[in-house]
Amino acid sequence: MANTTPSPTAPAEAWPSLPLAAWQDTFATFHMWAQIVGKTRLALSPLVNHWWNVTFYVTPRGLTTSPMPYRDRTFAVDFDFLDHVLLVRTSEGAVGALPLAPRSVADFYREYMDLLRSLDLQVRIWPVPVEVEPAVPFLDDREHAAYDAEYAHRFWRVLAQSERVMQSFRGRFLGKCSPVHFFWGGCDLAVTRFSGRLAPPHPGGIPNVGDWVTQEAYSHEVSSCGFWVGGGSIAEPSFYAYAYPEPAGFGAARVQPREAYYSQDWKEFFLPYEAVRTAEQPDEVLLAFLQSTYEAAADLGRWDRKALERPGAR
Repeated sequence: MANTTPSPTAPAEAWPSLPLAAWQDTFATFHMWAQIVGKTRLALSPLVNHWWNVTFYVTPRGLTTSPMPYRDRTFAVDFDFLDHVLLVRTSEGAVGALPLAPRSVADFYREYMDLLRSLDLQVRIWPVPVEVEPAVPFLDDREHAAYDAEYAHRFWRVLAQSERVMQSFRGRFLGKCSPVHFFWGGCDLAVTRFSGRLAPPHPGGIPNVGDWVTQEAYSHEVSSCGFWVGGGSIAEPSFYAYAYPEPAGFGAARVQPREAYYSQDWKEFFLPYEAVRTAEQPDEVLLAFLQSTYEAAADLGRWDRKALERPGAR
């Protein structure tokens, strides 16, 4: 039922190489597949602050929607990057599968919706992507049709390693903090801390996203960080960190490690994934980036760090 690529039997490299140029077509295709599945959760899940109700979560095999309500039932959709299959499981014990293999976004959309209907899940989604330009309707998208199983597997392993370290970082904070979750709109893994204060209305401007959506996401002051495979002027996988609203002097703050830099175009700090992957102690390098960028945001933004942080948790 799945791609015939065998699951790895030997220990894999913990932080694998993931050059964007080597799998850009696969990533672009998966991005659209993820939006199709993610819009299912958007359609069915009650709104939670900052759109936390729409995200995916990293699993020991890939990514999951987690359980979604459907009438008096629940179901979940999982991307399995070991066996390379999309699985739909219902609370009644039914299971449906769709192989992850090269196919157009249009075909994936049709087959996925047929799979849901075969399980008596009548779900309607808005069939147009967000946060991308141009926003080609899913049924018209035959350009994106690649799937390299090896790089999809590597991508999941990077997410799994990053999620593990980001969970450790999350545990240091006592204030309001998001889960470590995957946003399918931008295709990034993120965790966000909150000062507890309201933020000024966000100006919006994200492609094919209503400004009211962004204003809900950034209704309160945040220090956010995560992992993204790259795109545009960021031509390599990177960890990122930003603050909203950005306090004066944030871009000039001294952060760790030395490979980290601030982008005036993006208004974010970036740390190339390669700097983490090739370090003698990747966890410590990544934690130094997450901690130092948070401290810059919190100190310059005058957060009440004593009340918000777990004592001695560094």
